[in-house]
Amino acid sequence: MTDSTVAHSFGEARRLIHALAFAAHKHRDQRRKDKDASPYINHPIALAHILISEGGVSDAVVLCAAILHDTIEDTKTTYAELKSNFGTEIADVVMEVTDDKSLEKAERKKLQIAHAAKASPRAKLVKLADKIANLRDLASTPPHDWSIERRRDYFDWAKQVIDGVRGTNPQLEAAFDKAYAARG
Repeated sequence: MTDSTVAHSFGEARRLIHALAFAAHKHRDQRRKDKDASPYINHPIALAHILISEGGVSDAVVLCAAILHDTIEDTKTTYAELKSNFGTEIADVVMEVTDDKSLEKAERKKLQIAHAAKASPRAKLVKLADKIANLRDLASTPPHDWSIERRRDYFDWAKQVIDGVRGTNPQLEAAFDKAYAARG
């Protein structure tokens, strides 16, 4: 390895750890909706793990965006704050996968379906990992107050979103299809 390769690898690793620490701090008081109320940070970590382990994704921008994907939507984090801390590339990918919480839930869901096909390749990867993680969580540890029908509706909606990103990463798409098949 050359000195520049080592420096680049160190810089990418540093940026990933910074994203993890940032997301952990921002999500520190949040819990998932499962019966055990697991720490929210487990979800962004799961996305990065899915991307690397199952999708073969090594792009640090994608991995950082996956870790940070819910910070604007679910915390008081701003686009400017992400841009200042992580640069425009990462902040832009996070914005692409961020829902506008000022809209009604049904409208946000429709927009996710409509925007999926138009998203950048990096945002599509984050979207794939997010839906894989969500379906797996719903199948194994669903929120206690979600009926079977609500879970199936979520699975079917997630499939509509992912159908718009097909052709992005065959391994992740296969993982999504396997998770979707577990809908019961």
